[in-house]
Amino acid sequence: MNDYSSGHNGRRGAIINVLIADDHAIVRRGLRTLISGEADMKVAGEASDGYEVVERARELNPDVILLDLVMPGQSGLDAIGQIRADNANARVLVLTSFGDNDRVFAAVRAGANGYLLKDASPEQLLQAIHDVFNGESHLHPTIALKVLRELDNPVTAAANRPLTDDPLTEREVEVLRLVAQGLSNQDIAKGLTISERTVGNHIGSILRKLHLANRTQAALYALRRGLVDINSAVSGEEAEETPPTEEE
Repeated sequence: MNDYSSGHNGRRGAIINVLIADDHAIVRRGLRTLISGEADMKVAGEASDGYEVVERARELNPDVILLDLVMPGQSGLDAIGQIRADNANARVLVLTSFGDNDRVFAAVRAGANGYLLKDASPEQLLQAIHDVFNGESHLHPTIALKVLRELDNPVTAAANRPLTDDPLTEREVEVLRLVAQGLSNQDIAKGLTISERTVGNHIGSILRKLHLANRTQAALYALRRGLVDINSAVSGEEAEETPPTEEE
């Protein structure tokens, strides 16, 4: 659905190959059963420790990596860094029991595309896999509120504000605002009356200019810089401005 600087963009009707990484066999079995029951998903492989998931990701090049953060060998957090070093376009969905600030923010900074707690429903997990596959960010509601509250702290905001020597264009700022409000590329394209490919190009340019890893980081950047109201981002309300009609 989305198209922006990725090695394997989400595609309508495509089979989503998922790599499951968790050190508990019973958890892996449950996830395999759930995912295998979906017509548009397939389990590409499994990993039981932090080193193995890096090797399996390199070998299988899955569409989505479902990753626990606490595993033997090395942590899932360290694994994210190595996975993204191998493939900057890798899509990682963290699935863990831990929602403490240190792990959440470290995972987002490392490049995780989504963060879900294990108390999520099967429907939430499947939706999160689809979102990450389609280039969207996905944060568990509890995690999203935690992140937003932390970003509302001016000290934290100043300390984590990336700089760029290449300013964003007006249209890129407009697109970034809509990304931060949780809109998909398709919704952004409709609202701005431009093509999804053009939206994808704008997002790719935004990520390059701001030296960000993915859409999740871009949305958090927009919130830190005050480009969108935090309450608006939580509620998912659309921008009030009337969009231009010509494609840029």
